[in-house]
Amino acid sequence: MDLGLDRDNPAHGLEALTDGETLRVDLGMVDGRAFVNTVSFGVYAQIVQHPEYREAKVGTALDTLPDLLLGYRGHLLDTLASGTRLESQQALLISNNPYATPQLTATGGRRPRLDLGTLGVVAVQVGNAAQAARVALRGAQAHGLHVMTSPQVTVDSDTESIPVAVDGEALRLPTPVTCGIRPGALRVLVPRNRPGSPETTPPVDWREIVALAFSGSRSAATVQEYVDE
Repeated sequence: MDLGLDRDNPAHGLEALTDGETLRVDLGMVDGRAFVNTVSFGVYAQIVQHPEYREAKVGTALDTLPDLLLGYRGHLLDTLASGTRLESQQALLISNNPYATPQLTATGGRRPRLDLGTLGVVAVQVGNAAQAARVALRGAQAHGLHVMTSPQVTVDSDTESIPVAVDGEALRLPTPVTCGIRPGALRVLVPRNRPGSPETTPPVDWREIVALAFSGSRSAATVQEYVDE
């Protein structure tokens, strides 16, 4: 999608063999392993570990994310990126070039460029339902959500290994984990005549997700009360 290819008509990509052009794009690296999209830690990495994830990615993510909103119980993450240290994070998403609209579920969002030579970083830390609601309703303006870029990111924890999702594949890697980027490492042959990038997937409605984290008697209005407090 970020190369402008049409997923609804994959055969159109074969035109690259007769009338194509070569693009240079970056390649992400995590502990010597290549990735083209994302490396996820914490809550999202645990979601990918679920057996149900392969059958219903979005549904599994939505069912599991309330655990983040109401209090993460896994190992916390200490992150170092561009000289900034973020401690005790519950979710971390590292992307090969930054997404225009960061989404914690990593099921949507688009990267307008794949040749910036930098990683996108989205980190989340919430301690209770009120803080989770602030992140959900205020996005990047909330104190619990950090969005930045960095050519290298180091992730550590108080355990010898942590679950990591590399392009959606569930792994465990020894700590600390180092992510980097190789600018222009990939040559990609694409059709010269591309219809343009598909429209960006609308952002996740976090108000609805927060509401799911509460009992049925509570609503988005209740969430707003938490935020106001």
